[in-house]
Amino acid sequence: MTYASIDEVQTALASEDYICGRALATVVYLGLELGRPIFLEGEAGTGKTEIAKVIAASLGRRLIRLQCYEGLDAASAVYEWNFAAQMMAIRMAEQGGVDQAELQRHLYSDEFLVARPLLEAMQPQPGGAPVLLIDELDRTDAPFEAFLLEALSDFQVTIPERGTIKAESPPIVILTSNRTREVHDALKRRCLYHWVDYPDFDRELEILKARAPEAAETLSREIVAFVQRLRGEDLFKKPGVAETIDWAKCLLALDVVNLSPETIVDTLGAILKYQDDIQELQGSEAKRLLDEARSDLAS
Repeated sequence: MTYASIDEVQTALASEDYICGRALATVVYLGLELGRPIFLEGEAGTGKTEIAKVIAASLGRRLIRLQCYEGLDAASAVYEWNFAAQMMAIRMAEQGGVDQAELQRHLYSDEFLVARPLLEAMQPQPGGAPVLLIDELDRTDAPFEAFLLEALSDFQVTIPERGTIKAESPPIVILTSNRTREVHDALKRRCLYHWVDYPDFDRELEILKARAPEAAETLSREIVAFVQRLRGEDLFKKPGVAETIDWAKCLLALDVVNLSPETIVDTLGAILKYQDDIQELQGSEAKRLLDEARSDLAS
């Protein structure tokens, strides 16, 4: 099962409380229709990781996530052998007089193979090909990108002791990047690309209503207007949509009905994650932004 149309993509994702524009829905539809990886780039907190989760949920597929980090290599992403179990098997074989050739085959069987995300994604899964999320690719380095380009070109991986394993049904691949560095063009060309930007007021309000429906209309509009204004400030890290939702839930837990400068200052840790940014909004700055946000709503 995949999506029959772009409209169906938007409807299916909305059923999982993910509100996306037509441009993103088009990229998702084409990626699945053509069997191409989807490369999503943008600021942290704009919903790139979430899109993979909701695609998996809406299609009833398994989500397999490879979280990237500095120093990640091909072996760590594909497989490893359970050396402790292998050593125990060797000791037991020595005591039982097992044939060496048979022992060799046994040591490199599935019993001792620990599949990592890329190998798991190449294997058959219940419900169909899985969704493979390769998250924050920009944290890795060029050698891993080169390996990934080869793996995603043929949808296969090689284990020296076992040979090449090719996916019977290629996984749905979503790659994300926060653009802390540029990802090589060769990998981008293999994918369908989309820049995931901060939503405008109307879309962010729609997202907030889907994710925090218990928030009153007045409070939801003030929250979104304030966050939209806040993103225009000179901050080290602008709040993403995830922070908007978190903030709304914090305010609801405090039974806040309308925003006030005092409430904003007390709950800044829900939307800003750096002390320098928080310090910028102390004193009269919170009131200024709130007044501007309310002015935006009035107009």
